[in-house]
This record gives sequence, C-alpha cells and structure tokens, in this order.
Amino acid sequence: MKINATQTSVQWPMEYSRRTLLQRMGTGLGTLGLAGILSEQGLLADQASTISGPLSPKQPMFPARAKRIIHLFMNGGPSQVDTFDPKPALDKYDGQRPPGADLKTERQTGGLMKSPFSFKKHGQSGIEVSEIFPHLSGCVDDLCVIRSMHTNIPNHEPSLLMMTSGETQPTRPSMGSWLLYGLGTENQNLPGFVVLCPGKPVVGPALWGNRFLPGIFQGAQINNSSMNPQNVIRDINNSQVSRPAQREQLDLMKRMNEMHLARRGGSDNPLEARIQSLEMAFRMQTEAQEVFDLNQETKSTRDAYGQGEFANGCLAARRLVERGVRMVQVFYGNGQPWDDHENIASHADKARAVDQPIAALIKDLKERGLFEDTLILWGGEFGRTPVSEGAKGRDHNNHGFTVWLAGGGVRGGMVYGATDEFGFAAMENKVHVHDLHATMLHLMGIDHEKLTYRYSGRDFRLTDVHGRVVSDIFA
Repeated sequence: MKINATQTSVQWPMEYSRRTLLQRMGTGLGTLGLAGILSEQGLLADQASTISGPLSPKQPMFPARAKRIIHLFMNGGPSQVDTFDPKPALDKYDGQRPPGADLKTERQTGGLMKSPFSFKKHGQSGIEVSEIFPHLSGCVDDLCVIRSMHTNIPNHEPSLLMMTSGETQPTRPSMGSWLLYGLGTENQNLPGFVVLCPGKPVVGPALWGNRFLPGIFQGAQINNSSMNPQNVIRDINNSQVSRPAQREQLDLMKRMNEMHLARRGGSDNPLEARIQSLEMAFRMQTEAQEVFDLNQETKSTRDAYGQGEFANGCLAARRLVERGVRMVQVFYGNGQPWDDHENIASHADKARAVDQPIAALIKDLKERGLFEDTLILWGGEFGRTPVSEGAKGRDHNNHGFTVWLAGGGVRGGMVYGATDEFGFAAMENKVHVHDLHATMLHLMGIDHEKLTYRYSGRDFRLTDVHGRVVSDIFA
C-alpha cells in the first residue's frame, strides 16, 4: 500500500482484493475463514484432486521401442579389459609400454598389465565375457555390448555428471528429469524418476537433479541399504490426521498456492513444484510403501535375485517399472566403489554382488512381458587403463570403455565398436556419451534435437549441440 500525503488517507493498490486483505493481515489469520468460503464455492474437492499436470503421460514424438529405462550404474568406473573387452595383446606385452599404450590419463602409470581374469565365449553369439560374470554370461544373447565408448575427462565428478546429465558441470538436468519432462509418467502415485543408492555417490544429488527444469521432474532418491517399507521413505505416513482430513487440508493449501501463483503470472517454477510435490506426497501414501515391500515377492523370486543392497535394488527396480515408473537408476554403492586403483582383482567382489541380480532382472522382465519395452543400461562413468597403476591397479580411462544395453528395441547378442589392440582408446564406430543419450532418447520415441527447454535465453537439450543416433544397434 501507499500513503497519499495530501489526503492523509490509506489507498490500497487496485490488485488487492478482500481475499488478499484476509491473507495478508493479522499474520495470515484471515485465511482461517477462507477455508469455509472456498468450500462453499466448491473449490475444495470431496476426495482426491483430479490428477493432471506436468507428470501426466505424454505421447512420444514417434513410435517408441521402449517405454521405460533401468540404469544399472557401476559408479567408480569398471575396467573394460577385465569385464567385456578381452585383449590378448595384454598377455603378450605384459609389463611393456609400447607407443600405443602411452595415452595421457589422470595419474602416472606403468606398463601394460594383463587381466587376472580369463574370458570365454558364451551363447549363440559367442560374445566373450569375463569369468567374474558366470550368471550374466548366460544372458549374453540379450546384450548389445558397446566396446567403443568414450567421454571427455578422466575424473569422477565431471564424468559422472556427463553420464547422467550430458554435461561435465553440475548445471544441467539429469537424463531422468528430461524423460519426465518429455514423456511424463504412467503412475501418478509414485515418482516418475527413482534413484536407488545406498548412501551418497560422488557429486551426490546433482546426478539426479532437475536444475532449470521444474522441480517436479527431479529424481527421488531412495536409500536401499535398508528396504524396510515403513521407513524407506521418511514421514510418508501421518499418524495424527486421517486421509480425508489430509485431503481437505491439501486442497485448501493447493488452491491458495494456485491463487498466489496466478498473481505471479503463473510462471513461478519453485511454487509450481511445491504444489505438485505436495500432491505427489499425498498420493504416495497409497502405493509407495507397497512397492518397496520386497517380502511380497515369492521365495523363488527372492532367491533368484540373491541377497544384498544391489540385489534389493534390482528387484525394487523391476517392481517400480512394472508399476509405470519412467526411469530407475540403481547405483552400485556409496562413493565410487568400482574405483580399483590399488588392485584390479577386487573387481571380482563387485561383480559377485551384481552378476546374479542383473541376470535375474533380465529373466524376470522377460517372464513378465516387460523386457521388450524396458531399456537396460549397464556401465560406469568411464573405464580403466590397460596399463598398471602401482603394482596391480588401473587408473581412470576416458579414451575407451564398455557399456551394454539390453531390451527396449536393441539387438541382443551383438558387439558394436572396438578399442585398439590394448583396449585403451575407442577406434572403430566410436560412441560418445552424447551419442548414447541420443540413442536412448530415440528408443523412447524422442528426437534428441527437439526435446528442448528455454532457459536464460537459450534452448537447452540433454545432448547439448552434439549427439548422433546409433541406429545400427536397433533390433
């Protein structure tokens, strides 16, 4: 308000209404009577609000091969030459440093180091897989192994961000946020983008953040170190207020927030995100605890996945996508566990924790008719050097590494691309992380060049100004 000095009277600006006066006077006490007014005008819903908004399902730009994504993230960087890219030359030149093995990496390294693991051909495709994956090797005819990946920087933080958000700095939305923005989600009672991580990886929430996209598109992290459905999501239940009473309170709060949003021009992303988040939190009471109750599964299913945090994460991922969640990321663990600088033989312990659950996940999705339209991505943020660091370890390697895809419209039983004879750098059919993202979006029915968001005077996209679709791997 303003005071007119000549008339010595108070004048309220034209945009102020009696409702505004009630809201702003008396520290908001006037809003206590507003609930009755809104109810009489039919502005409070009797039960749950009509579900609509930014998370509602959207049609893809063209026919999609996949409807959902499960990203099995081996954070820390697994070694390609000890998992899915065998290199006999490492045995021949063990301890030597020929010119082709002299690429720059993060730390000082020594000569070539042969793998402590043996490889064997599997399936009808005859793809070679390390002995540390006895269960997964039985599914090799379902895998599309990309051996020619490369990324920008041999450091964890920028490479983790590149793999999850397409940028080495923490300034861009994550891939899951882009998917929610472009496609919405099929289940409005669960977050459309769920991150299962037992603790905090390097970088942390920026890996699944929304950044400049509306906040409703950010990932929901679940700490799967303990899958007790009663506390896997904090404060999900209200023991003091009944569901109908919660609904009435939420409807009043939603209407007041919407009125405030309208006065701000309807373009306040944080406020819109708060409105949508409150609605999601209310709806999650009906389904969130049930989806994380792994005891509802049969004993045979639990036994198939095995025990451990990652096994529980894989089983929860299947339960989530089965219920319409758009994207699930399952991190291997806290920190950067695959980062074996000291002894690459430690890969065997990590592989033991993921081998059986991943094979069970593939078979489980097949049995339920979900495999064909569920795209699975396995891999880390980069690979590791074929040369040694110290006596038995391997350094970070951004020049060449391996990921594999399965389901969701990709060809199984194939190898795409190749590294050099030592497994150091991608040489044939090179695939950058931008290319991987463009390909995954295409499989989901999205043109990566057209999925854009206007921010700070520029149209941004997941693949920035890069990316090509690797159509050769499509089924």
